[in-house]
Amino acid sequence: MTPPTSGTTLGRDLTLGILGGGQLAQMLALAALPLGVRVTVLEPDAQAPARLCARHLHAPYTDAGGLEQLAACDAVTLEFENIPVEALAALEGRVPVRPAGALLARSKHRAREKQALREAGATTAPFEIIEAEGDLDGALARVGGRGILKTSELGYDGKGQARVNTDAELRAAWDDLNRVPCVLEGFVAFEREVSLAVARTPSGQVAFGPLVENVHRDGILRASVYPARVPDGTGARARDLARAVADAWALEGLITLEFFQLPGGDLLVNEVAPRVHNSGHLTQDGGGLSQFEAQVRAVLDLPLSDWAPLHPTAMLNVVGMDGPDGQPLEPDWAAIDAMSGTRVHLYHKAHRHGRKVGHVNLVAPDADTLRARLASLEPLVP
Repeated sequence: MTPPTSGTTLGRDLTLGILGGGQLAQMLALAALPLGVRVTVLEPDAQAPARLCARHLHAPYTDAGGLEQLAACDAVTLEFENIPVEALAALEGRVPVRPAGALLARSKHRAREKQALREAGATTAPFEIIEAEGDLDGALARVGGRGILKTSELGYDGKGQARVNTDAELRAAWDDLNRVPCVLEGFVAFEREVSLAVARTPSGQVAFGPLVENVHRDGILRASVYPARVPDGTGARARDLARAVADAWALEGLITLEFFQLPGGDLLVNEVAPRVHNSGHLTQDGGGLSQFEAQVRAVLDLPLSDWAPLHPTAMLNVVGMDGPDGQPLEPDWAAIDAMSGTRVHLYHKAHRHGRKVGHVNLVAPDADTLRARLASLEPLVP
């Protein structure tokens, strides 16, 4: 057997703990296995998708016994941001957690996140912090007269937010959100939404994922396309911003930045996810390193390089949808399988309206063919 390369642990048995056991943990575990990395997930859901390819600790995230077993791993990472900070605090000093608890605490709270982004040199949409009734007075005018009220914590895929155009709507929306701490973001007339991931190892290696163009429907990501149709220089600007945030936040691991691209190419940072991201699923196909292997490598301090598909690639989410009769709508799987360049990824999740249950990646020889095939694929997926 060839000995491990000097300066790397690749080639010896490694263990990775993951807080969370959903589809992202499932895909992280599948990317880890070829590297010789064994994965353990701590997840309270008995039907966690990751249980099919990783050791599943069926317990709450704060369970002392479960955390004890994660602490025995070489490193621990996160599947999603809605992990109790108490779980990370219990692991602190016992095992490297990447990204760290401090970064999670920042990115899971929209107000703290936006303040930290500005401190790192990034530009965001105008925003106001709403934590008491008095904060509502004049807030909408200060962000430009139109906005989106979002809960500071929790909320994803369009949940926990409301569009507001008048002071009365703002007050009603805050009441509907149970008057929890919120952020009021000013409306941004963007040209498109794009995203880019950055990974940073404890040794200081920095690498970037592709700039991906995203389309949302009903607050849920519908499709992602690479390469993104952006003005010259936008990709370089996205990398500069991602590096600035990674450095300012002392990143170890991987984060994904979501941007609004304005007419002309300027970028506003919308949100940061401390993990692999739905828009990066297309990196699984089309050749090249995937975002999942990139996160595994970054967390375990393995050699790392930029990752992107070698061919134009798109991703279409499969979301549980109910028909008028209340019965689940099924994609046309036969037609999807027959289409050139498609590859299906299912999460082994039970159907629920609005729930992501899988995605379809699509690869084509050139960008024009990719977009034409994507237009043909979309009607096949409700």
